[in-house]
Amino acid sequence: MENLATKLTVLGVGVLAWIVVTVLIVAVSDLGRGRGRERWQIFLFLSPAVLLLLMGLIIPAIRTTVLAFFGADSTEFVGLDNFAWMFTAPDALITLRNTAIWVIVTPIVSTAVGLLYAVLIDRTRGESIAKTFVFLPMAISFVGAGIIWRFVYAFRPEGAEQIGLANQVITVFGGSPLQLLNNDRLALNTFLLIAVMIWVQAGFAMVILSAAIKGVPDDIVEAAKIDGTGPSQRFFYITLPSIRPALVVVIATITITTLKVFDIVRTMTGGNFNTSVVANELYVQAFVQANVGQGAVLALFLFILVLPLVFYQVRLLRQQQEIR
Repeated sequence: MENLATKLTVLGVGVLAWIVVTVLIVAVSDLGRGRGRERWQIFLFLSPAVLLLLMGLIIPAIRTTVLAFFGADSTEFVGLDNFAWMFTAPDALITLRNTAIWVIVTPIVSTAVGLLYAVLIDRTRGESIAKTFVFLPMAISFVGAGIIWRFVYAFRPEGAEQIGLANQVITVFGGSPLQLLNNDRLALNTFLLIAVMIWVQAGFAMVILSAAIKGVPDDIVEAAKIDGTGPSQRFFYITLPSIRPALVVVIATITITTLKVFDIVRTMTGGNFNTSVVANELYVQAFVQANVGQGAVLALFLFILVLPLVFYQVRLLRQQQEIR
């Protein structure tokens, strides 16, 4: 016999299907008219995408939401116990703290570094080559980037040959090699993982912001030069305000990517040594420890965090299209 979670999921999907069918009936109700034919054509073209959206996103989202209120085996209704665990359990709090650090640090630093690259490289000799090297990490998957940086942080006992670049530098200056990824003092290892994401995302920020800088009207810049403004004044009072929409898009995009970060943490530390984030922890809870309820509540929490950013980015893009 079906358990309660399955019944509630079926009920939710049924209500959603009823709403969709009702909307479609209203949309094609005047089929005999010209506008009705247009709506029918729109429905015909969009129906495959809508079907895939239902199967790949909406139905799983409903199922996950229902499971968040059930226990480990999804058979016992536990109410808000999983939510209480997420905000009170020590390991869960560390996970939320790490995620907050990622979300605060990564978008700001990545955008700042990308902007610095864009300003320094713009209209210089060898601009295209320099931009290629800066953007190159974007061509590497997060798993590949994690493997590369594991070698950078690699540790060997004192006296042995260090194969990691970081510990080679430390020993050259007379220090002792450190197990960097194991060191959770002041969340050091978390910041070292964040450095990998910044290395990858800075190239993306550089490309978008460089294009925005090139779009700043030359006559405004020339007028500012005639008025006697210096480079720093032109940057803060002309360039930055002009590229503000691009900055917002870059920060929002990197924030969404950072909230969902999984590959780097999983590849480099597996979430050990107090480095886990929400995406990694939901994987551990749901698929390693077989605690479906706690995994579902983390997935729901992540979805709630990402959704407003997605809506904001879509709204911003629409506003930019309307201005054009």
